[in-house]
Amino acid sequence: MDDEEAAAPAASKTPAELEAELANLKAQLKRAAAPAADKSDAELEEATRLELDAVSVISDPVDRLLEASRLSAHFKDLEQQMQALRNSGVNEALRLERVTASALAKRLGITRGRVSQLAKAGPPIEQAFFGHGELTVALGGKVEAGKERPGPVIAQEDFQTYEHLRELAEDLGLRTRYETIPPPGIVDLNRDDLLVICGPRLSPLIGQILASDPHLQFAADEQGWHLNDLKAEKTYRSPIDAGDSGDYAYFGRLPRPDGKGTFLYIAGIHAMGSGGVVHWLAQEIADLYKEVKTRRFSVLIQSRFDPETREITESQRVTPIYFTEGK
Repeated sequence: MDDEEAAAPAASKTPAELEAELANLKAQLKRAAAPAADKSDAELEEATRLELDAVSVISDPVDRLLEASRLSAHFKDLEQQMQALRNSGVNEALRLERVTASALAKRLGITRGRVSQLAKAGPPIEQAFFGHGELTVALGGKVEAGKERPGPVIAQEDFQTYEHLRELAEDLGLRTRYETIPPPGIVDLNRDDLLVICGPRLSPLIGQILASDPHLQFAADEQGWHLNDLKAEKTYRSPIDAGDSGDYAYFGRLPRPDGKGTFLYIAGIHAMGSGGVVHWLAQEIADLYKEVKTRRFSVLIQSRFDPETREITESQRVTPIYFTEGK
């Protein structure tokens, strides 16, 4: 295409030419869609321009309107997330890095009062442990026998765990939603802001990813499912299997199958164990975030519960927090 053809207004082009140009722009945009952290300001500006160009050549005005509205909402959401990241960064610098407000103001080139404003506007720094958007909690479902219309159902203990997790997330300024993982446990793990509560018994896919942990593992033998600390060469069996009101659970941040991030994972030997993790997390989230940030880790949590109300009464960490190479 020569310069005169390239300069032709969109209205004078045939539908085929417009479609070809749009496809070309989308291909360029896909190549430009590398993580923002790896881009210069010029590259980010170019990626944004490509998005706008792709919308501008849509010939149908209604389709152009719809795509422009979608893009506008996307940028608005991105701006809000960036503001939250900025404000939480101020909080983290002041609280965890022990930087004074005056020193931070000087480094940022703003006033000390503006630093205080950003700190007050920011969410609790621990929010970043879960993510920055809406937290999706995927709960393992199983088919309940004897139902007239069988379908995947969530164990009462797992839903109770979700409710406590939702309360913790709300305290940190996060919205949550839940979804059911239907048998045989296939779930899309390649998403941001995802937390999965589903044992390897219900999801072989989860079991395969858990196998990548060199420190802690689920295992099963003639006595039932249990957890192994491979480094300490110690086995943890659920007190529930012996008629007692306690359990153990695995908690960690695992790699996504697409290699582009991680997801949080909770699973007890029995369903009550998952509730123990959330009980522990509600008490330890600040210290845990300070230690792990968003790195990959795993740990085992022991808990006890009231046999009548099924509420967790106590919880504690029983292994070190193990870190795994990679992000």
